[in-house]
Amino acid sequence: MSTQGYDEELRSEQDYVAGLYTRLDAQRARMKAKHAAALGGTGGTAMERDDEVRALAKEVRRLDVADNGLCFGRLDSLSGEVSYIGRIGIFDEENGYEPLLLDWRAPASRAFYVATAVNPENTRRRRQFHTRGRRVLDFTDEVLGRPSSEERGDAALLAAVNAPRGEGMRDIVATIQAEQDEIIRLDHPGVLVIEGGPGTGKTVVALHRVAYLLYTQRERMERHGVLVVGPNPAFLNHIGRVLPSLGESDVVFMTTGDFVPGLRVTAEDTERAARIKGSLKVLDVLAAAIADRQRLPEVPLLIDLADTTARIDAPTAEWAREEARASGLPHNEARAVFTDIVTYVITERAIARIGRGWLTRDDRDGWEQLRADLLKELAENEKFTAAIDQLWPILTPESLLAELYESPTRLRAAGADESLHRADGAAWTVSDVPLLDELVDLLGRDKSADRTAERERRAEAEYAAGVLDLLVDRQDSMDDEDHLYATDLLYAEDLADRFLERDTRTLVERASADRDWTYRHVVVDEAQELSEMDWRVLMRRCPNRSFTVVGDLAQRRSPAGAKTWAAMLNPYVPDRWVYRKLTVNYRTPAEIMAVAAGVLADFAPDVQPPDSVRSCGVQPWSKQVTSHDLPTEIAAFTESESTREGTSIVIGPPGVPGAVPPSQTKGLEFDAVLVVDPARILTESPRGAAELYVALTRATQRLGVLHQDPLPAALSGLAEPVTHSG
Repeated sequence: MSTQGYDEELRSEQDYVAGLYTRLDAQRARMKAKHAAALGGTGGTAMERDDEVRALAKEVRRLDVADNGLCFGRLDSLSGEVSYIGRIGIFDEENGYEPLLLDWRAPASRAFYVATAVNPENTRRRRQFHTRGRRVLDFTDEVLGRPSSEERGDAALLAAVNAPRGEGMRDIVATIQAEQDEIIRLDHPGVLVIEGGPGTGKTVVALHRVAYLLYTQRERMERHGVLVVGPNPAFLNHIGRVLPSLGESDVVFMTTGDFVPGLRVTAEDTERAARIKGSLKVLDVLAAAIADRQRLPEVPLLIDLADTTARIDAPTAEWAREEARASGLPHNEARAVFTDIVTYVITERAIARIGRGWLTRDDRDGWEQLRADLLKELAENEKFTAAIDQLWPILTPESLLAELYESPTRLRAAGADESLHRADGAAWTVSDVPLLDELVDLLGRDKSADRTAERERRAEAEYAAGVLDLLVDRQDSMDDEDHLYATDLLYAEDLADRFLERDTRTLVERASADRDWTYRHVVVDEAQELSEMDWRVLMRRCPNRSFTVVGDLAQRRSPAGAKTWAAMLNPYVPDRWVYRKLTVNYRTPAEIMAVAAGVLADFAPDVQPPDSVRSCGVQPWSKQVTSHDLPTEIAAFTESESTREGTSIVIGPPGVPGAVPPSQTKGLEFDAVLVVDPARILTESPRGAAELYVALTRATQRLGVLHQDPLPAALSGLAEPVTHSG
């Protein structure tokens, strides 16, 4: 194409994209007007109005995010049809809803990502736009189906992976590769495991898969939303912009420490304790800890009544305990069974003693009245309530677990390892969270709290009924035969409901605050770190077992994490999980990957490192320094990188000023990385080699290593140290 022809074509494409933006603006204005009207509307029920407001607000947000990079490509078919590809679909409503812009997730858009010279997918030409704001700056064409054609995407892909990193992960909607697209569009209703080494894009592929599932199954998935689980808040912040940039907002982001709403993780377990708490064997400890709180009295407990003294002895309590346990109810709910048995024994004994002197055998009404009086007296007797609390206390997950950890005696009674003992039992660790979540189900609800809520609801209804009576009991309505009374329109409970505060929170806000919320789909990133107990929590959160699981077993750090995917998944979905592997490294240049591969070969010789798609032309460097010079060298690196475009980080073992531990950088990427004291990273953790591998593979452009001790043998790629100033 000549320069003049290219310029004319560029102007034509700019005009077309400008037309798309005109339609987008018009559609957005209509939605905003509808949203404003819905906010002030009065039709329908309050719940219907709330639903309408939420739906319209969500549509406005979807149209807002589509503004950035609205259209990024075009497909020309062999028959001459032209299709434009973008973030959302736009249609010509006045011309039979002809598609003017195809959503990237639509089936007709698939060729944009998978067509090659060998398999052109009925495509003659693929065009990629380079845009800034609403302007089309230039485009590149790829003609398919000819032997000399190269496979798609090299120019656009390399431009994307070489670009300086920003504060968060970017979507790859314009540069999805065929290997990735196959996984994104995979039609599998169960668990999909995506494994890949550093830089293979497994996280961003999983997020685009969520966007694709929401597009194809929106009605089913939108009501419950999607949960994304990541290793730490920094990682979630890093990836948090991807789905909103694709127009999806009904997504909850959590770490495993967030599974119990309102709980704060403030402590860290020893490796031994973390391994014990992560194993399913801890379920026996929890069950035993609960059973230990279901006590028998060492001496009979005396209950003073009006006409006699009752007693709760060990045989009575043992019978009640057996019946309560046999009920199969959670502990707090089984308390009612325990109480009923104890109450029965006490009343029968008391009736026999009290009634013997003044009731005849045939005086049935007298015996029943005596029984009713005793039941009422017991229900109001503080000593009886205290005795029940002593023998079968109402327990909360936090109180049970904290008291277990703080007491060596209780730990021994529960058959727990002594390493679980700690003075401050309520200083929660991330490994405690699945145990607390488990105890929610094992303990159950306190039914007395439910009864209190029901009494309050009835009181509100009675008050509302009184209000209605006042409305209709008016003298001026007596002579009006056609008067419409308030009770013709409202029942008391309807009026009471109007006094309740409407829940106007978004789905994300409601789901985040509700431990019992269930999700339609769950994404688990860095899944190799999750324990068996973590997986129990997640399976409860997603009853239909629809998961996208992302990880790399070679990078496992947690002592309770996965050694194989089958070990974690087979107990729940033995026949419903599939495995896919990503093999291409889009992040780490070949020069840096060569260094990291030496570390990988040292601790996981059977694992093949991913192939890098590019070289950066900059060799990694190393420098041996003294402890005195180390802060100066770190400061020099930081200052040097501050003058460059992009991001940088210093990664090192605990105690190095200004350095971040490798575990806190998992899933993140930076233009430049300085790794400090690799020998200490290797030796100060049982999975030190995996942590060093993580640290080395965070860089997209430049890698430096500062070491005080001799370089570890695994860093053969840095065997010839050179002085480097950044």
